[in-house]
Amino acid sequence: MSIELKAQTREDLGKGASRRLRRLAMVPAVVYGAGEPQSIKIEHKTLWKAQEAEAFFSTTFSLEIDGKATEVFLKDLQRHPAKDLIMHADFQRADANIAIIVNVPVHFMGVELSDGVKFQGGVPQYLNNLVEVKCLPGNLPEFLELDMSACNAGDILHISDIKLPEGVASIALGRGKAYDLALAQVKLTKG
Repeated sequence: MSIELKAQTREDLGKGASRRLRRLAMVPAVVYGAGEPQSIKIEHKTLWKAQEAEAFFSTTFSLEIDGKATEVFLKDLQRHPAKDLIMHADFQRADANIAIIVNVPVHFMGVELSDGVKFQGGVPQYLNNLVEVKCLPGNLPEFLELDMSACNAGDILHISDIKLPEGVASIALGRGKAYDLALAQVKLTKG
């Protein structure tokens, strides 16, 4: 999926300036990394539509600032606690030669086909749906797949059960076996 955003540089900084921008349906944002930080503004409607795609949170994409495109990835997105509003966005420039650390979503595959769910009365439980990975921007996957088709009731699947793409490493597994977090299980229901 190709995501492209357009932004403009903003000179007016501070809390009051950010409030004025939001009243004009613009989102204050910042781009940092590989050079000087740059304050920008993005049209709220455009940013809202982009964030509806799961890939927005875990891939690099083109951000055009005043006509000049740069590859970035989303580092943080602040939302209003009660309204459907994005309050602020942080983007980081993606250097093709420098590894980045990003949380990537996990897709649980084959759940309905597993013996644990189909025949043994198990119910799938999803314990964590994000895995922190380190890789070059070109190797960044949109999502990771965890195959649950071979699960029996009572089985627990961990980060180590994911087949990571080439060039992608799990941060948790790099710390040791104790950090191999559970992602999903087929829990046997009482009955």
